[in-house]
Amino acid sequence: MAPEPRGQDSSVGQLLSEMTSDIQTLFRQEVELAKAEIREEAGKAGKAAGMYGGAGFGGYMVALFASLAAMFGLANVMDTGWAALIVTAVWAGIAAVLFVMGRSRMREVSPKPQQTVETLKEDAQWARHPSK
Repeated sequence: MAPEPRGQDSSVGQLLSEMTSDIQTLFRQEVELAKAEIREEAGKAGKAAGMYGGAGFGGYMVALFASLAAMFGLANVMDTGWAALIVTAVWAGIAAVLFVMGRSRMREVSPKPQQTVETLKEDAQWARHPSK
């Protein structure tokens, strides 16, 4: 059955039914857009978290073996305690740099589906003033 053209022949019930159907379709599309945006942002967050983990593990391994090598190397020219303290300070600086880099990547992640919020605002504006 073909829908009747809009005009004087359309009843209020038909117009209301069409409007309800259009609103439901619009709502479904907005929900799908929100899901897509959230998936994208979750992917970014996962990559940033992986970088945190990789930086932590890599930093640990490097710190462990390089610290031992540097400490024993410095122990040839100074007391072993001072050599260990110097090596520890170097790795503390490296860890701070890795943390700052990971934090800057994490700040790029937006928890709010921005595009969906904007289109919902536009939809609400249109619903208030459909003739504009």
